Amino acid sequence: MIKTQVVVIGSGPGGYTAAFRAADLGKEVVLIERYENLGGVCLNVGCIPSKALLHTAQVINEAAEASHLGITFGETKIDLDGVRANKENIVSKLTGGIQALAKARKVQVVTGYGKFISANQIAINDSDEVIEFEHCVIAAGSRVTKIPAFPFEDPRVMDSTDALELDNIPERLLIVGGGIIGLEMATVYNALGSEITVVELADQLIASADKDVVNPLARRIKKQYKDIYLNTKVTKMEATDAGIKVNFEGKKAPETDTFDKVLVSVGRSPNGQLVDADKAGVNVNEWGFIPTDKQMRTNINHIFAIGDIVGQPMLAHKAVHEAKVAAEVICGHKSGFDALTIPSVAYTDPEVAWTGKTERELKEQGIAYKKGVFPWAASGRSLSIGRSEGMSKALFEAETGRILGMGICGTNAGELIAEATLAIEMGCDMSDIALTIHAHPTLSETTAFATEMAEGTITDLLPPIKK
Repeated sequence: MIKTQVVVIGSGPGGYTAAFRAADLGKEVVLIERYENLGGVCLNVGCIPSKALLHTAQVINEAAEASHLGITFGETKIDLDGVRANKENIVSKLTGGIQALAKARKVQVVTGYGKFISANQIAINDSDEVIEFEHCVIAAGSRVTKIPAFPFEDPRVMDSTDALELDNIPERLLIVGGGIIGLEMATVYNALGSEITVVELADQLIASADKDVVNPLARRIKKQYKDIYLNTKVTKMEATDAGIKVNFEGKKAPETDTFDKVLVSVGRSPNGQLVDADKAGVNVNEWGFIPTDKQMRTNINHIFAIGDIVGQPMLAHKAVHEAKVAAEVICGHKSGFDALTIPSVAYTDPEVAWTGKTERELKEQGIAYKKGVFPWAASGRSLSIGRSEGMSKALFEAETGRILGMGICGTNAGELIAEATLAIEMGCDMSDIALTIHAHPTLSETTAFATEMAEGTITDLLPPIKK
């Protein structure tokens, strides 16, 4: 039996952060991970490998579009083994780094599937190992949601983990789900040569973002992909010798079509019901989420939960901040999770990023607001890199001018959204942003330009109103 002060279940960004923070604050820590490599879904089969492949796609696309610069490259030759090796090398560096940091902090790593057997003990499956703890942080994450009626037993029907393996490049690929993960993988496979069809149940792509923010991306990929079917659902999927036969239900979709491969990307499900939390007395709701308070404490005083398993949004950067809160509370610090906003990013081409309230949410909640929209076709920096389709939208409280939200579509939108996120946390108003001198020419100044559009002080365009 191993006795420890703190045990953490799961070594994803949330799990290893909780373990490391608790260790830094003087606690004895055990970190349980079911797989050989630390890092969880994000580092191994999620955020990191997908971004490596997206960079490969970006290089391919930029080379193909370079003729307007007076540069013409030869035919692109893709070495799939080399593409996979680059991805795996990046993953290996990061997971190895986490392993080294655990060792340096004297965090004991236990490999195996941990499940509660009581409120103070966890057993490791397929072994005699039992860990007795004073405090626990559940960071067991989430799993790919699979639709039971779809033939996942056929390797031609993939989830996101399968798609990242890049076994081959299908001639015709159907993406079921027009959300962030589906569209990121569409970006990769399109660049590598697949003919892409996307089917989405909602009336727009990336349904959680404002439609006008997503539109620049939608217009670009509409020209690149074979078809994009909105307001459409897949009613049946059948594995045949010719391919995966898919039945659709939607106004513009065909009744059936056959694809070489299908990627099903319809979300993720929390793992709350897979760790026997009930044996510790921990409440788990019908969806598999574990409710917590702002200190990340469950209904059992000494057991905490963080990350995907506690609720939306299922994002690594949310989990990291929750992890620090949990570790600090365990160590006696006065800490709580009180983020005003959590940014979201789709690493598509162009990228889509948003933070704070969306315009749709403001309308639904009856909040009076002012809006400023700046088209990147008027950005010298954006034009200089050969891109004109982007836009930045800033939303402000009508009475006070305080920033409420921001949406960006364009190159490096994911990097740019941090300024607006900080502005929301700081309670900035229009003048705080507009009067901050942004370097020129940069993409970052589009945030200031959008603000000036709302304020009525812009000179790079005709202001919709004049201050």
